[in-house]
Amino acid sequence: MELLQATSSPHIRAPETTTGVMRDVLIALLPTTAVGLYNFGLNAGLLVILCVASSVLFEYVYQKMMKQTVSVNDLSAAVTGLILALNLPSNAPLWIAPIGSFFAIIIVKQLFGGLGQNFMNPAMGARVFLVVSYPTIMTRFVDPITDAISQATPLAIIKTAEVGGAELFNQLPSLKDSFLGFIPGTIGETSTIALLIGLIYLLVRKIITWHIPVIYIGGVFGLTFLLNGFDVSMSLYSVIAGGVFLGGIFMLTDYATSPMNRTGQIIYAFGAALITVLIRVFGGYNEGVMFSVLLMNMLTPMIEHYTAPRVFGTEKRRAN
Repeated sequence: MELLQATSSPHIRAPETTTGVMRDVLIALLPTTAVGLYNFGLNAGLLVILCVASSVLFEYVYQKMMKQTVSVNDLSAAVTGLILALNLPSNAPLWIAPIGSFFAIIIVKQLFGGLGQNFMNPAMGARVFLVVSYPTIMTRFVDPITDAISQATPLAIIKTAEVGGAELFNQLPSLKDSFLGFIPGTIGETSTIALLIGLIYLLVRKIITWHIPVIYIGGVFGLTFLLNGFDVSMSLYSVIAGGVFLGGIFMLTDYATSPMNRTGQIIYAFGAALITVLIRVFGGYNEGVMFSVLLMNMLTPMIEHYTAPRVFGTEKRRAN
């Protein structure tokens, strides 16, 4: 006769595993990675390889040194490395890859307890660190059409034109080129169509829901339209010519740093959109995605505290 084994909750089981989820994220990132390598060439490919390899290596070495279970097989370090690489300019020196990977894996992820314990997205945290530490390197991009190195991304052109150089609007690439990815930018943020393919894949696989990416992207478009002169074309540039799609699809949706309940996700996504647009319109920086992601990551515990659904059978919280 077999004995009944009693264990503590939870008892719900699901077929998804961390490795399976991370594998799907890697697959979803393949289209934008492929476009980035096609547009920007060998150095971009080396940056991708170095970021992924060094992220996996740093996690392995740290866990070995701390006598922890080595978990590189869950692919989370590889995902962090690839997202970090896609946030780098294609002409960045190769040595910047392991520096960024070290910050992402060791400082942001492992020192806070490992997978699921980090309070901010590791790849985005590393990008902000690199931008602050190496601003010249991180703000010079290659034009995939001319191969020239320039700081004149579409968002930079718009920002300069708005403060007194209206004739610069004529230098903007076409919306078609911006949508396809033939514009200056980081390795993985330029091709909207490739990022949309990744979004559709994640939705079909039910890795994420539509709420965060759609509300964030739509929020950036709508708020830009309201605050920037009701100009539809400028609002379109605001979402397809920067890091909005990459950030909204692959970084704001990070399980560890985003709210789990629906109301919280809506507040979180719209808050990120608002911060992004305020930085772009009223600040001195033309791209606010990375700062909005990290700020909303840090606000996630508070959002979840105030939006958590009431436990069945308990009374509503009364105001004192």
